[in-house]
Amino acid sequence: MLAIFGKKKLSADKVAQALVHNLVDSAEQSFPDVAGFINDSPEFERNPKVDGKDYGKFLMVIAAGNFAYMPPYFQGGEEREIMQCAVRKLAPVYEMSEAACEQKIKEYRDFMSRVNHPSKNVLYAMSKGVFFKYGLNEFQNEYFRAMNTPNPIFLKNLDEIMKNFLWDWEVFNERYRVVADVA
Repeated sequence: MLAIFGKKKLSADKVAQALVHNLVDSAEQSFPDVAGFINDSPEFERNPKVDGKDYGKFLMVIAAGNFAYMPPYFQGGEEREIMQCAVRKLAPVYEMSEAACEQKIKEYRDFMSRVNHPSKNVLYAMSKGVFFKYGLNEFQNEYFRAMNTPNPIFLKNLDEIMKNFLWDWEVFNERYRVVADVA
């Protein structure tokens, strides 16, 4: 009913709460399937034996990817406020301080940007982040292992999975408006 009169108003804190809850829940619930996909990928010579419960690096990759994906969809520092609130909510998940969590996310973003260079596609960066953070290069055939680059078939298939972990900020902005304070 409110949609008839305009967009629903949400504070940056509420947006961050929803984002972090969704990311943590998605990582926890979905990583066993992602690990299964990785372990069963025919592009590897040997099974990487990625543990389906080891989703910490995966969660950091999808958090860093979503933070990198966010800026074009917000104005006036809204994305920075959402990110700061999200870091405040994500830090306890990793049992670290807010400053340490923010630094870790920055390190992941920088790493993902480096391994994805020259492309600026966040989705590709997330897939490469998973590939390198889980040490998958050593399980590839000699050709790709020597190049230290993911097999493009594996990467394309991982991209299809990773796109499910990016928030659709365009749809979010069609339905919601971030405000300084919701009464």
